[in-house]
Amino acid sequence: MSYFVTGATGFLGRFLVSKLLQRKGSIHVLIRKGSEKKLDAIATKMGWDRRRVIAVTGDLSKPKLGLSAAQIKALTGKVQHFFHLAAIYDLSADAESQKIANVEGTRHAIGLATVIKAGCFHHTSSIAAAGLYPGIFREDMFDEAEGLSDPYFRTKHDSEGLVRTECRIPYRIYRPGAVVGHSQTGEIDKIDGPYYLFSLIKKLRQTLPQWMPTLGVEGGRINIVPVDFVVDAMDHIAHKRGLDGHCFHLVDPAPQRIGEVLNVFCRAAHAPEMTMRLDARMLAVVPATVRSAVLNLPPVKRFTGMLLKDLRIPPQTLKLLTYPTRFDCRETERALKGTKIAVPELESYAWRLWDFWERHLDPDLFVDHTLRGKVENRVVLITGGSSGIGKASAIKVAEAGAKVVIVARGEAELHETRDQIIAAGGKCWAYTCDLTDLASCDELIKKVLHDHKHVDVLVNNAGRSIRRSVEASYDRFHDYERTMQLNYFGCLRLIMGFLPGMTTRRKGHIINISSIGVLASSPRFSAYVASKAALDAFSRCAQAEFSGKNIAFTTVNMPLVKTPMIAPTKMYDSIPTLSPEEAADLVVKAIIERPSRVATRMGIFAATLNALVPKAYEVIMNTAFEMFPDSAAAKGDRKALRQEHPTNEQIAFAAVMRGVHW
Repeated sequence: MSYFVTGATGFLGRFLVSKLLQRKGSIHVLIRKGSEKKLDAIATKMGWDRRRVIAVTGDLSKPKLGLSAAQIKALTGKVQHFFHLAAIYDLSADAESQKIANVEGTRHAIGLATVIKAGCFHHTSSIAAAGLYPGIFREDMFDEAEGLSDPYFRTKHDSEGLVRTECRIPYRIYRPGAVVGHSQTGEIDKIDGPYYLFSLIKKLRQTLPQWMPTLGVEGGRINIVPVDFVVDAMDHIAHKRGLDGHCFHLVDPAPQRIGEVLNVFCRAAHAPEMTMRLDARMLAVVPATVRSAVLNLPPVKRFTGMLLKDLRIPPQTLKLLTYPTRFDCRETERALKGTKIAVPELESYAWRLWDFWERHLDPDLFVDHTLRGKVENRVVLITGGSSGIGKASAIKVAEAGAKVVIVARGEAELHETRDQIIAAGGKCWAYTCDLTDLASCDELIKKVLHDHKHVDVLVNNAGRSIRRSVEASYDRFHDYERTMQLNYFGCLRLIMGFLPGMTTRRKGHIINISSIGVLASSPRFSAYVASKAALDAFSRCAQAEFSGKNIAFTTVNMPLVKTPMIAPTKMYDSIPTLSPEEAADLVVKAIIERPSRVATRMGIFAATLNALVPKAYEVIMNTAFEMFPDSAAAKGDRKALRQEHPTNEQIAFAAVMRGVHW
């Protein structure tokens, strides 16, 4: 027995060839000129017997697949089964390339199969051939397809139509659902179908604790089938007698809704599940003209485009959120009766799909995530660079090849840090500046621009913290003035000074070191949190203005860090804190990823809880306020400062709310 397979080097094709090799006979596979090495690599990986896999050089876009008269003569009368799998399976591909590959390619495959007198033409179509048919689409239905405006749907429908109208030899048609990886290994060759949702799930996992409920979309039913089921079913049906002229839906008889599928993969990824799901079909009550008008508004289009780009989701997939079609597969079930070939439950192998994607296909794996790739030979200015978070960050970026500019008020410590970085082989310049003095800020900006021409990354790290209750601050208005002067106005002055250069060069990054207290609304930190919140608010407003100019603003809501700034509060000696080096890792994350915000899960959880149940959160915060009184330092009691020790209750509470300032 002899076979001919187009698309044998594709994902579905390579598994089908492996399956056919379990039977007797040779397999002729169509390859493009120059693809011999690719075929050899796949054959080695799949363990094929190359003596039985015969390469046939041709071209899908040419009549009779571009085979010569000699090639056609050698194949005539020898091929019992002609499998046509070659096609573009990509919703985001352009219409012209899909037409050439899917429609014209099928026409040429039919022509070759006819001229070599193949025993049966096996056409791999897709459930996309049904378009967006509202209801149950049977295996004997074809002309009833609706909603074929999408090029992928249209070309899959038209190519199947060619088989039905132009094929003069026996044929069989297979319509697989959304093909995913192997149910036993998870192997897949590209991101498509359900895999587009994986980046969203990964972001949820990185942002929220697994136990936290989230809001999701219910949507239509998405029909997912693993590649091994599709191949096993095709192989069995192709070799069964009496089925010529039939069409077979290789689908899951009980498909799940998109919301359920998302939760299956959320569990596989250990991400929070979407416990409350909104049915996307509710949008159907809005007239199509109104929906179209709203979605085409420039701000809406831009927001949607940026969100989809960030999640790496093609816009074409949005129409599938309300996918309206169900697929009857009784013909397939009859053909497979008596075998063990069936669609496994998604829950049983979803973890394998996720694991393979995360190890081999996650787009983040192919992005330069090194600090060196972001800062080498670039000017990075860090305020508060002589100690604590600033010093640790300066050392890390200098090691990555940056031109580090450190700024601080104390000259001795500043120069010591500079000399340490230079001695280690880094590039570092030190400038003294009193950031509470706007004239001093202006002088710093002038010097840096004169010496370095521009600043690529500005890290506003210098800050002042005051832990004192409002009641103890009635006569200390200067506390609020001092924190605002350094934490807000000083930072703002530097931003305003370096932004013009960034705007001209159309690139730049401003990182503001804020506090977890802004998210948690920590009591006794009203002066500090208010000043940091002002900077956060400015960053959000400015980001909207500069995002189109390739200038990023990142807020780092830093948790409690073991620095000299918290030393006066002796209680902090006994509760969990980050080291300056660990805090610097958050700054590095901000530089590499350029997100709008870097925050811990606890910080995000506190902000979310406050937004959802503000009264309950108020009780928690008041409990903390009563539990953690003003420190001896805040009261100015130096004698009590030496005797100050935290209680077991304070330590336990701080451990639960790790990183929050109390």
